[in-house]
Amino acid sequence: MRTFDLSPLYRNTVGFDRLFSLLDSVGGVDATPTYPPYNIERTGENAYRITVAVAGFTGDELGIEVKENTLTLKGEKKACTEADSAKVLYRGIAARAFERRFQLADHVEVKGAVLENGLLHVDLVRAIPEAKKPRIIPINTDAAAPKTLEGAVETSKAA
Repeated sequence: MRTFDLSPLYRNTVGFDRLFSLLDSVGGVDATPTYPPYNIERTGENAYRITVAVAGFTGDELGIEVKENTLTLKGEKKACTEADSAKVLYRGIAARAFERRFQLADHVEVKGAVLENGLLHVDLVRAIPEAKKPRIIPINTDAAAPKTLEGAVETSKAA
């Protein structure tokens, strides 16, 4: 249950919708689905991996979509035929459809996905553009260069 109201912020700001949506979603943490289970790992300085347990799903039954800094993983089992269900005596492996969403930070890109041994590995990397990276500005220490004071060029006076 949320005890704060974000509507004044929506009225007085522009471009912060995503941030406020994240704050809204924090209030619903108790209702977060637990299926399928997943891990988030840091595999390098700017590299991450999301591993989702998708036992019983094939690559054709899984989908990955990235849209507006949201990674969505979907799984939907194909309908089993009546002949297939007649052979199964006990079904303990969950095969229900799922949709799991992850909010990605700015400049985080999906590099690829691999399905192996019932685990879906999604590799992510934070690729900061050159314009956003810090850069070093060289300092000119050449004494022969003219110095400017208040818009005028100062010349060295020879005695």
